[in-house]
Amino acid sequence: MLSGRQLIRCACSFRIPVRNLRTQARYEYSPSEPEGEAFMRPSGLTTPRQLVRYLNQFVIGQERAKKILSVAVFNHYNRVRANFSDVEEQADTQSWHEMGPQDAVTGVTTAQIHPHPQRVQQLPWQPFRPYPMFEKSNVLVIGPTGSGKTLLARTLARVLDVPFSISDATSFTQAGYVGEDVDMAIQRLLQAADWDPIRASMGIVYIDEIDKIARKSGGVGTEGSRDVGGEGVQQALLRMMEGSVVTVQGRSSGLDVPPTGAGDTRSRSGARGQSPASPRPETYSIDTSNVLFIFSGAFVGLDAVVKRRMAKGSIGFTATLTPKEDDPESAGSVPFFTSNRGTSHNVLDMVEPTDLVKYGFIPEFVSRLPSIATLPPLTVPDLHRVLTEVRGSLVSQYTALFSYSGVEIKFTSAALEQICRKASERGGGARGLRGIMEKLLLEPMYEAPGSSVRYVLIDEDVVLEKKPAVYWSRSEGTAFRAAWMNEERGKQV
Repeated sequence: MLSGRQLIRCACSFRIPVRNLRTQARYEYSPSEPEGEAFMRPSGLTTPRQLVRYLNQFVIGQERAKKILSVAVFNHYNRVRANFSDVEEQADTQSWHEMGPQDAVTGVTTAQIHPHPQRVQQLPWQPFRPYPMFEKSNVLVIGPTGSGKTLLARTLARVLDVPFSISDATSFTQAGYVGEDVDMAIQRLLQAADWDPIRASMGIVYIDEIDKIARKSGGVGTEGSRDVGGEGVQQALLRMMEGSVVTVQGRSSGLDVPPTGAGDTRSRSGARGQSPASPRPETYSIDTSNVLFIFSGAFVGLDAVVKRRMAKGSIGFTATLTPKEDDPESAGSVPFFTSNRGTSHNVLDMVEPTDLVKYGFIPEFVSRLPSIATLPPLTVPDLHRVLTEVRGSLVSQYTALFSYSGVEIKFTSAALEQICRKASERGGGARGLRGIMEKLLLEPMYEAPGSSVRYVLIDEDVVLEKKPAVYWSRSEGTAFRAAWMNEERGKQV
């Protein structure tokens, strides 16, 4: 027989091991709220739904990209507000944490230099939150030309309450070479903030054509050469994306710098009555820790990289062959299980960071872009909506352009549909629509101004180049509208 103490020891020795798995964050952060007051959204802070609703008025389709950009901008507002509130709190408590004898020189009283003992005991128990509290999530937008990448950025710039700058990556080079440094993007942001460094440190930087700085593949004779416009620019952008202090020149920098190559005699003191030393250009230090970076590009050829990764070649009669790069209808570029909705599959939706590395970006650059938004090419119904529905549509633009010359122009539904089909076959997205419209309306824009023509009708045969545009004079307005209605009725029948 075992005693009770021995039974307890045996039970403890056969204890089943329990796996301690944490399902929640160990340290949580809750924003400080005034007692007795509920959380209220600050005035002027737009919700993601409101941003998407505003973008829908100018950009057709691209719902996922709109959501990603709207959420990124909304979180950027909250992150900036939280980080700057933490800085203010740390500034208030800094005198209690860092107090030295040198503070007595500045006029600080003895009571502030030596705090009360009870306060000293409470200080270690106060939560100390490092800066920054929330890290930023930079965004990469991938889509073909004409899909609305630049329009999304310009539309966001009009509605946002923070400084917003747009730069082009094609002109960026590594520091020390001919071209623009990456610091020019921060200088444009400072200019958009009306030269206020505090507002500029919480702005948004949009860099277009980011795919142009992909690392160039080494060829014959390029060994040992520096890629100053590709990998060098990526390495220069790393410190700004992560967060660093960038020193840029102010508004008077271009006026105070003396011209180069003017000779030594003119730069001496007293030459031609100039001052011996020109004033130094004003400089600003911008902290990019709270600056949100949004990159976009067409990434031509990235779909081929994704296809090669998705295709799994094998041998045999029923083998899946590796698709050709010039075969867009190859079944090997899509997953085996497809959706039953019948929608066209976008290869760019399956982009992974490894694909971007193979495309020419360094891993450090790709890892700093956690959010990737892909834009599919516009379909024929989307192009039709671009022509007629959005604000500033092409039809409304050309209608207003003809009205300045006292001419009224109308398009039939069949003509607009044929224009969209041509644009879809031609490529270029929404930009392809303008090219077709310019070619189609060249003769009317040349003949109508300053003539007796007051009405112009564009039907399907005009778009197909079977006949020229039909003109009517001022007294033939009834016939013009009757012809337009007959064309519409014939289309409906």
